[in-house]
Amino acid sequence: MITEDAKSNNANPFIVILNIFKYAFVGLKYVSYEMWANLYAGASYKVDKTYQSTKQAFMTEEDKIYERTKRKVKKQKVYKYSAKTLAKLEEEKKKLLVDLQTAGATRSKESHVYYYKVRDNTGRIITGTMNGLSKLDINAYLLNEGYDVYDIKTSSFIDFAFKDSSFLGKKMSTKDLIFWLTQLSTYIKAGLTLNEAIKVLITQMKGNKARTTAFKAISYELTLGESFSSALEKQGNMFPALLINMIKAAEASGTLIETLDDMVAYYTEIDETKKQMKSAMTYPMIVSFFSLAVIIFIMIYVVPQFEKIYAQQGAPVTGITKFVLDFSKFIKNDWLPVVVGILAIVVTIIMLYKHVKAFRTSMQILLMKIPVIKDIIIYNELTIFSKTFASLLRNNVFITDSMDILSKITNNEIYKSILYKTVQNIIRGDKISEAFKDHWAIPDVAYYMIVTGESTGELAEMMQKVSEYYQGLHKNTINNLKAFIEPIMIALLAVVVGGIIVAVIMPMFNLYGTIQHS
Repeated sequence: MITEDAKSNNANPFIVILNIFKYAFVGLKYVSYEMWANLYAGASYKVDKTYQSTKQAFMTEEDKIYERTKRKVKKQKVYKYSAKTLAKLEEEKKKLLVDLQTAGATRSKESHVYYYKVRDNTGRIITGTMNGLSKLDINAYLLNEGYDVYDIKTSSFIDFAFKDSSFLGKKMSTKDLIFWLTQLSTYIKAGLTLNEAIKVLITQMKGNKARTTAFKAISYELTLGESFSSALEKQGNMFPALLINMIKAAEASGTLIETLDDMVAYYTEIDETKKQMKSAMTYPMIVSFFSLAVIIFIMIYVVPQFEKIYAQQGAPVTGITKFVLDFSKFIKNDWLPVVVGILAIVVTIIMLYKHVKAFRTSMQILLMKIPVIKDIIIYNELTIFSKTFASLLRNNVFITDSMDILSKITNNEIYKSILYKTVQNIIRGDKISEAFKDHWAIPDVAYYMIVTGESTGELAEMMQKVSEYYQGLHKNTINNLKAFIEPIMIALLAVVVGGIIVAVIMPMFNLYGTIQHS
């Protein structure tokens, strides 16, 4: 059947000629390009497939595992924003440029925290804070880092929220400090400048916003020509006073790398001492927790079952049994006031210890009079004191500055008073050892070693020996304490649990005797 379109086409010779040229062009295109492209693609696929199969055939099992588990490189994300957002950013940038030519160029005498908004090379908008003296300085630093800057501002609220490191808990942990100092020393030895090493560590130690902000602030200070010790000092309590003063002395003597290595060794030893203390306290705390849990379980769930038996049998309950049953009722029915009361007492003691010097001193004196506990505290304090003092003396830090630093590394009021007395003696021209003479918190061995070092002019070496000696004693005492506490805790648990069980079973024997006589 012939359609109307076909009839019309047959009726129009012009359309027929046009179709002939059309299909001729298609055929020519296929012969000249598409056919060869298909043949090339097929051949390439076979070659690639043969290559892959050949590669797989010659790969070892380890190579296959490696290829399978290798991290796939992610394509860098490019951030795009709407025209409205971009227009708003450009408006902010214009305002910033005007501000930088007027009030923003004025440097303040004290460092302030500046909030900034920038855009990196991927287009991502980043916000953060930095310590600085002016908007112009912050802008120059950010531009040098490759950012497109849109906004920089500061206020009293921003200062309050971000400047005080203790408010945000910015203090660097000993573990992080050891890593940071080790890497810094390594990079400087490898030939990097101090600022370059700091910038590498900014990238390497990501994860903590406050820490990253501080590192950027240090890099900024170094860019402005500030000393390294001054840059660290401006970061509040993030870096210890000991480290800052050691670096200050190293800058004067040109021994920065050696000082960084000394500080790594020092903080590593201090960290080991702290770990020993935590290890000694962990076992007693775990045993105490489980002991308390077992006792509470017995008092709440086991003892009431015996009370029901006695009530059903009409057995008389007196003495220690009555006390245990009454105590069980009290814990079961009035546990909330008890828990609140205990928490209130613990919180009160902690607050008083932290904020009331007289209370803290009394508690420390009491603890330092208890056998074994006394030795652990004294050995620990002497280890830290002598090790720190030796480091300060080796790095030529002034004696008065050293005593000020030493008073900050301890929270023990007894040893702070000894250091205060030492400073008084130095001012009067007396010997350092006079403050340590005839004091119950300073063992005779330590005193005579200090006297020897002072008289021979080798005080730094002698203080190092004191630290090593008492560090060994501290370690041995902790190990002995752990061995001593284990049987005591087990015996205490057995006595308490056994006492409770005996107390609740005694009426059962009386009841049994009554039944026999009847």
